[in-house]
Amino acid sequence: MPYEDRAVTALAAVADRECTAEHGWALDWDLRPVKQRVFNLAERGLVEFADRDDRAALSAWEGRAVRWAARLTVSGHDLLLYSRFRPQPAENTPGPGLQRVELIPSQMTALRLFVALADRLRRPPAGELAEQVHTARRDPAVNRYVLHLSAEQMECVAYAFWLHRMSRSALEANRFTRDYGITHRPGSAADASTCRPSAGT
Repeated sequence: MPYEDRAVTALAAVADRECTAEHGWALDWDLRPVKQRVFNLAERGLVEFADRDDRAALSAWEGRAVRWAARLTVSGHDLLLYSRFRPQPAENTPGPGLQRVELIPSQMTALRLFVALADRLRRPPAGELAEQVHTARRDPAVNRYVLHLSAEQMECVAYAFWLHRMSRSALEANRFTRDYGITHRPGSAADASTCRPSAGT
């Protein structure tokens, strides 16, 4: 589990114990399984600990010694609330007829330029490619952007990387060819269908 997810899980544990306790504190024996995480949260200002007077009052309430007790700070409360309503990552399984494509940042930069020039290109992007580019999510684990593309869109991406290759760098096109076996070749039979023709051409 990623570190931030573990932090949110620990916050939820503190919040749950707060809600069930009449005095509004999560106590040491209830949080023993996540003790170290709770202490880490305190260092980040997401929970606060009961002071000496509060611990004495809690000990009297519980009828046994309370060594420490915690509750969410304002920031901890808001982080937990936000995490419960945050947008969920897009489904990683491609739909029918689509292929999962992972692009490095420089490839995405080239593809974004291609999409931005759509209205001025004689061979503009294939249908819905722009939406795929705009909504692509970066997988931080591998520093790759994930898209789900049709065969037509794949050919169009190869065309975009060919433009980039001829004007600046071959790395992006070469990597795409190596990873997906698709290369744009001007004048080939596939050239005419790489991307949809623009209006009036």
